[in-house]
Amino acid sequence: MRPISTEGFDRPRSVSAGAAPMLQWIGISDLVVDPSYQRPIVGRGRKNVDRIAKAFSWSCFAPVVVSPVEGGKFAVIDGQHRTTAAALAGFDSVPCQVVVAAQHEQAAAFKAINGVTTPISRMALHAAALVAGETWAQKVAEVSECADVELLRYPLPVDKQRPGQTMAVGAITQCLKRYGSDTVITALQCVTQTANNKPGMLSAQVIKALCSVLHENQAWRDAGLVLLEGFDRIDLGKMQAVASTRATALGISRAQALAEQLQGELAKRLMRPNAPEAATPAKTRQAVAA
Repeated sequence: MRPISTEGFDRPRSVSAGAAPMLQWIGISDLVVDPSYQRPIVGRGRKNVDRIAKAFSWSCFAPVVVSPVEGGKFAVIDGQHRTTAAALAGFDSVPCQVVVAAQHEQAAAFKAINGVTTPISRMALHAAALVAGETWAQKVAEVSECADVELLRYPLPVDKQRPGQTMAVGAITQCLKRYGSDTVITALQCVTQTANNKPGMLSAQVIKALCSVLHENQAWRDAGLVLLEGFDRIDLGKMQAVASTRATALGISRAQALAEQLQGELAKRLMRPNAPEAATPAKTRQAVAA
């Protein structure tokens, strides 16, 4: 055994820890979940609950982090899965760490706890960051809204999705940082405002490829209805299938392969005499790969 030691660590200059939490047992019937930042229990989450319930042991049960809300209830910040497992195992109450926090502080705490200790999707992280009022998350939401895109908060099979929905929050975040709002909004509209607006079409592969091509060819990006009409005659679904085969043959990513196809297709449909020179496939490949 060894004692807790702070040797070798740098003491923080200041600490703002907030009010000290209280520890108490709370009835599960008094615990609620805020859907604005908490994930529903689906997929692997359900398997996780079953696993905990079948091997339930208080020695492995960490206190549930909760915060008081109106109606005498407590919002679960961390511990939704193990609380559900406790209920499944037949228990009526669970040990809780009670912290006083506003909704945005609860969401921030959820993001901080789960983002470090438990792998969760970029969708869930974005949803929590949005409730917490983080600037990057608000920007992603604003850009998506401008393009009539609905950001999903948890994984959903393509056959359950609606046109305009996407799970590719990470790709939008990355492209927004790299290419800027104008390019990302136009890229998303090339799907949502054209005949390509179909379930599952707003994949990370498509978004990255569109952003890369439009960034390299800003005259196309700024072509307005001419660009959208061009995409009405382009079948992104078929192009994705071809890109997958080309990517394997060329040893490049599917986004790179799709970008090169889009480059050639748009050059045929949008190039006019004396129009600005389009980026070459080599430039497009380099841009997506970077």
